[in-house]
Amino acid sequence: MWFKHLHLYRLHGAPELDPADLEAALDEQAFRPLGGSEARRLGWCAPAGRAGTQRLHELQGQRLLTALRQERLLPAAVVREELDERVDALETAEGRKLRRQEKLTLKEQIYEELLPRAFVRSQKVDLWWDTQRALIAVNTSSRKRAEEVLDLLRETLGSLRVTPLASQTLPMRAMTTWLGDPASRPTDLQLGDQVELKAKGDDGVLRARQVDLDSDEIQQLLEGGRQASRLALAIEGRLSFVLHDDLAVKNLNFDDALLDEASQSDDGDDALVRLETDFLLMTQALAESIERLLVWLGGEANPTHDAPSA
Repeated sequence: MWFKHLHLYRLHGAPELDPADLEAALDEQAFRPLGGSEARRLGWCAPAGRAGTQRLHELQGQRLLTALRQERLLPAAVVREELDERVDALETAEGRKLRRQEKLTLKEQIYEELLPRAFVRSQKVDLWWDTQRALIAVNTSSRKRAEEVLDLLRETLGSLRVTPLASQTLPMRAMTTWLGDPASRPTDLQLGDQVELKAKGDDGVLRARQVDLDSDEIQQLLEGGRQASRLALAIEGRLSFVLHDDLAVKNLNFDDALLDEASQSDDGDDALVRLETDFLLMTQALAESIERLLVWLGGEANPTHDAPSA
Protein backbone atom coordinates (compact mmCIF):
# COMPACT_ATOMS: atom_id res chain seq x y z
CA MET A 1 0.00 0.00 0.00
CA TRP A 2 2.49 2.61 -1.14
CA PHE A 3 1.39 4.90 -3.94
CA LYS A 4 3.67 5.40 -6.96
CA HIS A 5 2.00 8.38 -8.63
CA LEU A 6 -0.37 11.19 -7.64
CA HIS A 7 -2.78 13.30 -9.62
CA LEU A 8 -4.03 15.86 -7.13
CA TYR A 9 -7.45 17.54 -6.97
CA ARG A 10 -9.07 20.14 -4.77
CA LEU A 11 -12.51 19.11 -3.56
CA HIS A 12 -15.23 21.78 -3.41
CA GLY A 13 -18.34 21.38 -1.28
CA ALA A 14 -17.96 17.66 -0.66
CA PRO A 15 -21.17 15.78 0.14
CA GLU A 16 -21.29 14.76 3.79
CA LEU A 17 -21.52 10.99 4.07
CA ASP A 18 -20.66 8.86 7.06
CA PRO A 19 -18.60 5.72 6.36
CA ALA A 20 -21.64 3.42 6.41
CA ASP A 21 -23.52 5.51 3.83
CA LEU A 22 -20.46 5.82 1.64
CA GLU A 23 -19.84 2.07 1.81
CA ALA A 24 -23.45 1.48 0.71
CA ALA A 25 -23.01 3.92 -2.19
CA LEU A 26 -19.82 2.13 -3.26
CA ASP A 27 -21.68 -1.19 -3.18
CA GLU A 28 -24.18 0.22 -5.69
CA GLN A 29 -21.29 0.85 -8.10
CA ALA A 30 -19.35 -2.31 -7.27
CA PHE A 31 -17.28 -3.85 -10.02
CA ARG A 32 -18.93 -6.62 -12.04
CA PRO A 33 -17.08 -8.73 -14.59
CA LEU A 34 -17.29 -7.79 -18.24
CA GLY A 35 -20.14 -9.21 -20.26
CA GLY A 36 -19.36 -10.94 -23.53
CA SER A 37 -20.03 -7.90 -25.72
CA GLU A 38 -18.67 -5.20 -23.40
CA ALA A 39 -15.43 -3.44 -24.32
CA ARG A 40 -14.67 -2.03 -20.85
CA ARG A 41 -16.11 -1.61 -17.36
CA LEU A 42 -15.13 0.28 -14.21
CA GLY A 43 -16.38 -0.27 -10.66
CA TRP A 44 -15.32 -0.27 -7.01
CA CYS A 45 -13.55 -3.24 -5.44
CA ALA A 46 -11.99 -4.01 -2.07
CA PRO A 47 -8.60 -2.26 -1.62
CA ALA A 48 -7.35 -5.28 0.33
CA GLY A 49 -8.12 -7.68 -2.52
CA ARG A 50 -8.74 -11.21 -1.32
CA ALA A 51 -7.83 -10.25 2.24
CA GLY A 52 -11.02 -8.24 2.74
CA THR A 53 -14.44 -7.39 1.36
CA GLN A 54 -15.02 -3.79 2.48
CA ARG A 55 -14.75 -1.19 -0.26
CA LEU A 56 -13.92 1.69 2.05
CA HIS A 57 -11.16 2.07 4.61
CA GLU A 58 -11.32 5.25 6.66
CA LEU A 59 -8.82 6.19 9.36
CA GLN A 60 -8.52 9.59 10.99
CA GLY A 61 -10.35 11.28 8.16
CA GLN A 62 -8.30 9.52 5.44
CA ARG A 63 -10.34 7.43 3.02
CA LEU A 64 -9.00 4.70 0.74
CA LEU A 65 -11.05 3.50 -2.24
CA THR A 66 -10.02 1.27 -5.14
CA ALA A 67 -11.48 1.14 -8.62
CA LEU A 68 -11.07 -1.90 -10.85
CA ARG A 69 -10.98 -1.30 -14.59
CA GLN A 70 -11.29 -4.07 -17.14
CA GLU A 71 -11.05 -3.74 -20.89
CA ARG A 72 -10.90 -6.13 -23.80
CA LEU A 73 -7.81 -5.86 -25.97
CA LEU A 74 -8.67 -6.17 -29.63
CA PRO A 75 -5.75 -4.91 -31.76
CA ALA A 76 -6.72 -2.79 -34.73
CA ALA A 77 -4.35 -4.87 -36.89
CA VAL A 78 -6.38 -8.04 -36.17
CA VAL A 79 -9.62 -6.35 -37.18
CA ARG A 80 -8.02 -4.87 -40.29
CA GLU A 81 -6.59 -8.23 -41.40
CA GLU A 82 -9.97 -9.94 -41.01
CA LEU A 83 -11.68 -7.07 -42.81
CA ASP A 84 -9.28 -7.27 -45.77
CA GLU A 85 -9.90 -11.01 -46.12
CA ARG A 86 -13.68 -10.64 -46.06
CA VAL A 87 -13.66 -7.67 -48.44
CA ASP A 88 -11.54 -9.62 -50.92
CA ALA A 89 -13.85 -12.63 -50.66
CA LEU A 90 -17.02 -10.59 -51.17
CA GLU A 91 -15.61 -8.55 -54.04
CA THR A 92 -14.48 -11.74 -55.79
CA ALA A 93 -17.80 -13.47 -55.23
CA GLU A 94 -19.91 -10.49 -56.35
CA GLY A 95 -17.60 -9.17 -59.02
CA ARG A 96 -17.65 -5.60 -57.78
CA LYS A 97 -15.93 -3.21 -55.40
CA LEU A 98 -17.58 -2.72 -52.01
CA ARG A 99 -18.67 0.81 -51.17
CA ARG A 100 -17.11 2.64 -48.22
CA GLN A 101 -20.25 2.35 -46.11
CA GLU A 102 -20.40 -1.40 -46.76
CA LYS A 103 -16.83 -1.75 -45.52
CA LEU A 104 -17.60 0.25 -42.38
CA THR A 105 -20.64 -1.93 -41.66
CA LEU A 106 -18.56 -5.06 -42.19
CA LYS A 107 -15.84 -3.70 -39.88
CA GLU A 108 -18.37 -3.11 -37.09
CA GLN A 109 -19.69 -6.65 -37.56
CA ILE A 110 -16.19 -8.10 -37.29
CA TYR A 111 -15.48 -6.06 -34.14
CA GLU A 112 -18.65 -7.37 -32.46
CA GLU A 113 -17.79 -10.95 -33.44
CA LEU A 114 -14.18 -10.84 -32.22
CA LEU A 115 -14.69 -8.79 -29.05
CA PRO A 116 -15.97 -11.65 -26.83
CA ARG A 117 -12.81 -13.63 -27.68
CA ALA A 118 -10.38 -10.78 -26.96
CA PHE A 119 -7.98 -10.84 -24.02
CA VAL A 120 -9.10 -8.98 -20.90
CA ARG A 121 -6.75 -6.60 -19.08
CA SER A 122 -7.46 -5.62 -15.48
CA GLN A 123 -6.06 -2.59 -13.68
CA LYS A 124 -6.63 -1.38 -10.13
CA VAL A 125 -6.50 2.35 -9.37
CA ASP A 126 -6.38 3.56 -5.77
CA LEU A 127 -7.95 6.83 -4.65
CA TRP A 128 -7.03 8.70 -1.48
CA TRP A 129 -9.64 11.12 -0.10
CA ASP A 130 -8.33 13.44 2.60
CA THR A 131 -11.52 14.73 4.25
CA GLN A 132 -9.54 17.00 6.60
CA ARG A 133 -7.90 18.93 3.77
CA ALA A 134 -10.59 18.54 1.09
CA LEU A 135 -8.05 16.85 -1.15
CA ILE A 136 -8.31 13.88 -3.50
CA ALA A 137 -5.34 12.05 -5.01
CA VAL A 138 -5.49 9.27 -7.59
CA ASN A 139 -2.65 6.76 -7.79
CA THR A 140 -2.07 6.48 -11.52
CA SER A 141 0.46 7.78 -14.01
CA SER A 142 -2.31 8.71 -16.46
CA ARG A 143 -4.41 11.87 -16.11
CA LYS A 144 -7.06 10.18 -18.26
CA ARG A 145 -7.31 7.22 -15.86
CA ALA A 146 -7.54 9.61 -12.91
CA GLU A 147 -10.44 11.44 -14.56
CA GLU A 148 -12.20 8.13 -15.20
CA VAL A 149 -12.01 7.23 -11.52
CA LEU A 150 -13.28 10.69 -10.55
CA ASP A 151 -16.20 10.21 -12.95
CA LEU A 152 -16.99 6.93 -11.19
CA LEU A 153 -16.87 8.66 -7.80
CA ARG A 154 -19.10 11.44 -9.16
CA GLU A 155 -21.63 8.86 -10.34
CA THR A 156 -21.42 7.08 -6.98
CA LEU A 157 -22.03 10.23 -4.92
CA GLY A 158 -24.48 11.91 -7.26
CA SER A 159 -22.27 14.99 -7.55
CA LEU A 160 -18.61 15.84 -7.12
CA ARG A 161 -16.95 19.20 -7.69
CA VAL A 162 -13.19 18.91 -8.07
CA THR A 163 -10.51 20.89 -9.86
CA PRO A 164 -6.88 19.94 -10.47
CA LEU A 165 -4.71 21.29 -7.67
CA ALA A 166 -2.89 24.44 -8.82
CA SER A 167 -0.20 26.66 -7.34
CA GLN A 168 0.39 30.41 -7.45
CA THR A 169 3.80 29.90 -9.04
CA LEU A 170 3.78 27.70 -12.11
CA PRO A 171 5.71 24.47 -11.41
CA MET A 172 7.78 24.93 -14.57
CA ARG A 173 8.91 28.37 -13.44
CA ALA A 174 9.76 27.19 -9.93
CA MET A 175 11.60 24.09 -11.14
CA THR A 176 13.64 26.13 -13.60
CA THR A 177 14.57 28.58 -10.83
CA TRP A 178 15.56 25.81 -8.40
CA LEU A 179 17.61 24.13 -11.09
CA GLY A 180 19.46 27.26 -12.15
CA ASP A 181 19.92 28.95 -8.75
CA PRO A 182 20.97 26.71 -5.83
CA ALA A 183 20.41 29.60 -3.39
CA SER A 184 16.69 29.64 -4.29
CA ARG A 185 16.10 26.07 -3.14
CA PRO A 186 14.19 25.54 0.10
CA THR A 187 16.35 24.20 2.91
CA ASP A 188 14.94 20.67 2.99
CA LEU A 189 14.48 20.34 -0.78
CA GLN A 190 17.04 18.21 -2.60
CA LEU A 191 17.57 17.72 -6.32
CA GLY A 192 17.54 14.22 -7.71
CA ASP A 193 19.19 13.04 -10.92
CA GLN A 194 16.45 13.37 -13.55
CA VAL A 195 15.23 16.33 -15.57
CA GLU A 196 13.19 17.12 -18.65
CA LEU A 197 13.97 20.40 -20.36
CA LYS A 198 11.69 22.01 -22.91
CA ALA A 199 12.78 24.64 -25.38
CA LYS A 200 10.71 27.38 -26.89
CA GLY A 201 9.91 26.84 -30.53
CA ASP A 202 10.56 23.56 -32.32
CA ASP A 203 13.73 22.43 -30.59
CA GLY A 204 11.91 19.59 -28.85
CA VAL A 205 12.42 18.04 -25.43
CA LEU A 206 15.65 16.94 -23.78
CA ARG A 207 15.49 14.23 -21.11
CA ALA A 208 18.39 13.30 -18.87
CA ARG A 209 18.69 10.59 -16.22
CA GLN A 210 21.38 9.81 -13.70
CA VAL A 211 23.06 13.16 -14.23
CA ASP A 212 24.45 15.86 -11.98
CA LEU A 213 21.77 18.53 -12.24
CA ASP A 214 24.22 21.19 -11.04
CA SER A 215 26.63 20.44 -13.86
CA ASP A 216 27.83 23.09 -16.31
CA GLU A 217 26.04 21.29 -19.16
CA ILE A 218 22.64 21.68 -17.46
CA GLN A 219 23.35 25.32 -16.64
CA GLN A 220 24.26 26.02 -20.26
CA LEU A 221 20.98 24.53 -21.43
CA LEU A 222 19.08 26.76 -19.00
CA GLU A 223 21.02 29.80 -20.18
CA GLY A 224 19.98 28.84 -23.71
CA GLY A 225 16.35 29.31 -22.77
CA ARG A 226 15.27 25.81 -21.84
CA GLN A 227 12.85 25.33 -18.93
CA ALA A 228 12.35 22.40 -16.60
CA SER A 229 9.06 20.60 -17.25
CA ARG A 230 9.96 17.64 -15.03
CA LEU A 231 12.40 17.53 -12.17
CA ALA A 232 13.45 14.82 -9.71
CA LEU A 233 13.20 16.12 -6.15
CA ALA A 234 13.43 14.78 -2.63
CA ILE A 235 12.12 15.97 0.73
CA GLU A 236 14.64 14.94 3.34
CA GLY A 237 13.36 12.21 5.62
CA ARG A 238 10.10 11.79 3.70
CA LEU A 239 10.17 10.85 0.04
CA SER A 240 11.58 11.42 -3.43
CA PHE A 241 9.55 12.02 -6.57
CA VAL A 242 9.46 13.57 -10.03
CA LEU A 243 7.45 16.78 -10.19
CA HIS A 244 5.70 17.53 -13.50
CA ASP A 245 4.66 20.87 -14.91
CA ASP A 246 0.96 20.07 -14.31
CA LEU A 247 1.70 19.48 -10.59
CA ALA A 248 1.47 15.72 -11.02
CA VAL A 249 3.80 13.85 -8.66
CA LYS A 250 5.21 10.64 -10.11
CA ASN A 251 7.79 7.94 -9.39
CA LEU A 252 7.27 8.22 -5.66
CA ASN A 253 9.81 6.52 -3.41
CA PHE A 254 9.34 6.76 0.33
CA ASP A 255 12.23 7.25 2.72
CA ASP A 256 13.74 4.13 4.28
CA ALA A 257 13.02 5.46 7.78
CA LEU A 258 9.31 5.64 6.99
CA LEU A 259 9.26 2.16 5.50
CA ASP A 260 11.16 0.82 8.52
CA GLU A 261 8.58 2.41 10.83
CA ALA A 262 5.83 0.65 8.90
CA SER A 263 7.59 -2.71 8.92
CA GLN A 264 8.25 -2.54 12.66
CA SER A 265 4.61 -1.94 13.57
CA ASP A 266 2.80 -4.98 14.95
CA ASP A 267 0.09 -6.17 12.57
CA GLY A 268 -0.37 -9.64 14.06
CA ASP A 269 0.00 -11.08 10.55
CA ASP A 270 -3.36 -9.51 9.71
CA ALA A 271 -3.36 -8.25 6.10
CA LEU A 272 -6.09 -5.67 6.82
CA VAL A 273 -4.17 -4.22 9.76
CA ARG A 274 -1.04 -4.04 7.57
CA LEU A 275 -2.96 -2.28 4.80
CA GLU A 276 -4.44 0.32 7.14
CA THR A 277 -1.18 0.89 9.01
CA ASP A 278 0.75 1.49 5.79
CA PHE A 279 -2.04 3.68 4.41
CA LEU A 280 -2.13 5.91 7.47
CA LEU A 281 1.66 6.34 7.59
CA MET A 282 1.75 7.00 3.86
CA THR A 283 -1.01 9.60 3.85
CA GLN A 284 0.51 11.46 6.79
CA ALA A 285 3.81 11.73 4.90
CA LEU A 286 2.09 12.67 1.65
CA ALA A 287 -0.17 15.30 3.22
CA GLU A 288 2.78 17.01 4.92
CA SER A 289 4.82 16.87 1.72
CA ILE A 290 2.03 18.28 -0.46
CA GLU A 291 1.50 21.16 1.96
CA ARG A 292 5.24 21.87 1.95
CA LEU A 293 5.39 21.71 -1.84
CA LEU A 294 2.52 24.18 -2.16
CA VAL A 295 4.34 26.60 0.16
CA TRP A 296 7.44 26.34 -2.03
CA LEU A 297 5.26 27.08 -5.06
CA GLY A 298 3.89 30.28 -3.56
CA GLY A 299 0.73 28.79 -2.09
CA GLU A 300 -2.35 27.37 -3.71
CA ALA A 301 -3.99 29.22 -6.59
CA ASN A 302 -7.54 30.18 -5.60
CA PRO A 303 -7.93 27.64 -2.78
CA THR A 304 -11.72 27.99 -2.64
CA HIS A 305 -12.96 24.93 -0.79
CA ASP A 306 -15.39 24.43 2.03
CA ALA A 307 -13.79 23.66 5.36
CA PRO A 308 -14.82 20.25 6.73
CA SER A 309 -17.33 20.33 9.54
CA ALA A 310 -16.12 19.63 13.03
